[in-house]
Amino acid sequence: MAWMVTMTMPAPTGTSYPSAEPRYPRPRWGSGISLHWRTMTPRPSFRQQVLRAREDAIITSVNRFLAEKGFEAMTVDEVAADVGIAKASLYKHFPSKEELAAAAMVRVLDRALAFIDQESVREASPIEHLKTVARWTMQVQLAGEMPSLPSQNSTLRAALLQHRGYLDRVVTVSERLGAWITAAQAAGEIAPQLPPEAVLYTLYARACDPVLAFLRAGGNLTDEQIVDVVLSTCFDGLSAR
Repeated sequence: MAWMVTMTMPAPTGTSYPSAEPRYPRPRWGSGISLHWRTMTPRPSFRQQVLRAREDAIITSVNRFLAEKGFEAMTVDEVAADVGIAKASLYKHFPSKEELAAAAMVRVLDRALAFIDQESVREASPIEHLKTVARWTMQVQLAGEMPSLPSQNSTLRAALLQHRGYLDRVVTVSERLGAWITAAQAAGEIAPQLPPEAVLYTLYARACDPVLAFLRAGGNLTDEQIVDVVLSTCFDGLSAR
């Protein structure tokens, strides 16, 4: 995507630019006039745009299959058929089934980081931030857009542990949530005796909680009611109050 950065330069006070700056021809400065330097990245070619759109379609398809049936049951053939391309063409974008799944996992983590960024500017207590993020993850799962986590002996798990983009994003998400967790414990909103990592993993588990699907299959609750119930059991517990 092309983007443009515009910088406003104040009128200079000396006769030369600082040595760290490029030496462009001096502009004529007038009273009240500011100079705008515009830097623009090269516009992607039509071919690049087509390839990017195809990759987006592939990742979207993979994400759905991972949510519906998991990594082990998903096949590269059905992804290629779903996107409408040859299997050989798909491998030009992603050389393996593991790379396909890793790309889908990275996309979900990017969505999570974007949501956390948006949530962080909202005025709320740490526990409310955590509840909002947990609610979002469950809504994404019910929408069929949350990939299932790989099993312990899965080749995908091994690939993800070697995938720098995935690991970097997991660490960033964990640090952002961890800051809210420790703040909530300090404020008495979460039991301080609980290890913060245990709270973190509990929140991660809500993103792939099978209870959501079981309650939906029962047909007695709306999706929003399901989220409210699971959110309550997570943050309020099961004991009568």
